[in-house]
Amino acid sequence: MKSYKFKLYKTKKQRKLHNKIRVAGRIYNHIIALQKRYYRLHGKYIPKYTMTKHIAKIRRRRFPKWGIVGSQAIQNIVFRIDFGYQKFFHKENKRPPTFRKSAKFKSFTLTQAGWALGDGYVRIGKDKFKFSKSREIQGVPKQMHVKRDALGDFYIIVVTDFVEPQKGITTTSKMAGFDFGLKVFLTSSDFADIEAPLFFSKNADKIKKASQELSRKKKGSKNRSKARKSLARAYKRTSNQRADWQWKTAAMLVQKYDYLFFEDLNLTGMKSLWGRKVSDLSFNSFMSKLEQQAMKHGSVVQKIDRWSPSSKACSVCGCINTSLKLRDREWTCQDCNTHHDRDRNASYNIFTAGASAAGLGDIRPALQAIAV
Repeated sequence: MKSYKFKLYKTKKQRKLHNKIRVAGRIYNHIIALQKRYYRLHGKYIPKYTMTKHIAKIRRRRFPKWGIVGSQAIQNIVFRIDFGYQKFFHKENKRPPTFRKSAKFKSFTLTQAGWALGDGYVRIGKDKFKFSKSREIQGVPKQMHVKRDALGDFYIIVVTDFVEPQKGITTTSKMAGFDFGLKVFLTSSDFADIEAPLFFSKNADKIKKASQELSRKKKGSKNRSKARKSLARAYKRTSNQRADWQWKTAAMLVQKYDYLFFEDLNLTGMKSLWGRKVSDLSFNSFMSKLEQQAMKHGSVVQKIDRWSPSSKACSVCGCINTSLKLRDREWTCQDCNTHHDRDRNASYNIFTAGASAAGLGDIRPALQAIAV
């Protein structure tokens, strides 16, 4: 599967898309209300196919205006909520899906029907919208997402069945373990560290100023709308900078290494300790991009168990330092008297555990040679 993202040209006709998303938000909240009531009474949720039949029935009888969204989009909303409840009941999420403001609802999805692609335009329902076709679409389009950002700009994301061939298997014969950190983004077992960019911190002054300007404006005024867009623009710039850096860094790593080993981190727990800084680094987003790039280049991204004592274990003798605290950045092994940098030692252990899981055998001697 391959996705293509295109921006729609701004026209007055986009008011119809705003209306569709607003109605999609109302449908979403209506389904949430039904699910909450059912959960309160019976302790479980309504299955998606039962909910789909019910929504189709009340759409015909009570809410004919819901038809502007399309049956496929409504079905997708039902499935998204159902997926959220499944994760809640399997204890993957702490709370079930909840209400959203219709004005802040962002998107709807169309699958088999209700849309068609032309040369530089897309038909949604009965209306045609031009978009900036920055590249040719490969494969057969299977799904389309219509998305609105905080600035009010519309994008379409087209998903096709095209499978991109590998660019050629990486043959550098290099491998490394990487420890994720807050000051150094990735500490590498071969000393090729990558510094943390922290784009939110760099743009914090602009974001703060835009936020202060917004708070001074009268609610409902045109100036407040302008200030809100100015703040959204500052956040979007930060997000774009981060995504651009992550794609380039991911491409560089998979071209340099055959095998890359990482720890499966508990980022939710890390956010409770360090908050915004963890979100600024966006490690999950980076890993997603890295795995996509690895598939293209033939590299292997291997994760080790999050409960592995990567920081506390001595990478030379394997002794576990149970007294190691978060504030300790360096420590000395009591058994072999080796002095360790906390993050570097963790990268060695991630390298060893990852290589073992990938079936590459014992690489501890090679690690000791690198350390020397």
